[in-house]
Amino acid sequence: MADRKVIITIAPTSNFQGKEANPALPIQPDEVADAVFDAYNAGASLAHLHARDRNGVQTNDPEVFKDINARIRAKCPIIIQNSIAPALGPNPNSAEDGLAVLDAMPEMASLDMGISVVAVHGREIIIEWTRSFLRKAAKLMLERGIKPELEIFNDSQIDDALMLIKEGLLTPPYSFSFVTGMQRVNQGAIAYSPQRIMNYVNMLPAQSLFSTLGVGTAQLPAALTSILLGGNARIGFEDNIFYSKGVLASSNAQLVERLVRCIHDLGLEVASPDEARAMLGVPIPARV
Repeated sequence: MADRKVIITIAPTSNFQGKEANPALPIQPDEVADAVFDAYNAGASLAHLHARDRNGVQTNDPEVFKDINARIRAKCPIIIQNSIAPALGPNPNSAEDGLAVLDAMPEMASLDMGISVVAVHGREIIIEWTRSFLRKAAKLMLERGIKPELEIFNDSQIDDALMLIKEGLLTPPYSFSFVTGMQRVNQGAIAYSPQRIMNYVNMLPAQSLFSTLGVGTAQLPAALTSILLGGNARIGFEDNIFYSKGVLASSNAQLVERLVRCIHDLGLEVASPDEARAMLGVPIPARV
């Protein structure tokens, strides 16, 4: 038996590109649920989710998230992590709008750890993930029993995570997600490099788990670097729609299957959803 197990997060759909980028990218609730189910069967144990309305426009509507969550739960026991990022449609939402997603009561939710300036629709959108917002969001998650996924875009944001820990707004085990490769569209984000991920790992507090995502061509290298450093990995169409150079991926499951092969080749095993829950400190739900 391997000495540790790896949590694979699937991010099946996007807050940016849609079917115009890859026709296989799921948008509607039934498509997203089917994609997550296939990724679960391939080896994913956690799903990071965005949502769109009936017209395919990005949304923070908790009713849409509830629909997606219910469809997934009816299919499989994968951990559900809803994104509280503001919907970046033609009329982008605010950071505060993103908090409505918590009403869908996921097991986990993303918590982006600092102000972001995103280039989208020919505009620069300032997402006000300020310290007061971080405190408010962390408190809401703590009160509702939702485990935060601390998304780190640069190393100063780890300092803010330590601030929230000191203030008692985060409880162990802490779950960090290192975001790499978004520097072209997100001011304040960093390019992927193994050294940067190593630096992040060295800054983490005790009782921390970490995962890494890489956007575009950085996806597989970032995932493998994370695993080699003792962490977990996120893949999926949110971050990368290609399987190889110039070749679109046929499904999210295809990306999971490749990563599972790599994990097994390294002599490691893939965590099941319940094993991932135990690692992350997320309660195992009662099942009939």
